[in-house]
Amino acid sequence: MALGAPRRTLLWMVSRQELAIVSAGLAVGLLIAIGVGRLVGEFLVGIGPTDPVTYIAVSGLLAIIALAACYVPARRAIEVEPTVALRYE
Repeated sequence: MALGAPRRTLLWMVSRQELAIVSAGLAVGLLIAIGVGRLVGEFLVGIGPTDPVTYIAVSGLLAIIALAACYVPARRAIEVEPTVALRYE
């Protein structure tokens, strides 16, 4: 903002980084969940170890929660006045 970037651009820049982290976490988590699901598949009742509906629903819910948790600090960061941020540095 101190160099003239609009707030929307800063929010998108921070959100893009957050999306990368959340996507990587979901990918690793899904791989681990599928592996563990196959190991404990005998204990699951009424659902298969690789049920796509469950994986999609849980991944979507976790993605929404993670992005909402990332949005709040990003929104606060863009509300800070550039002169205050520069003085702090």
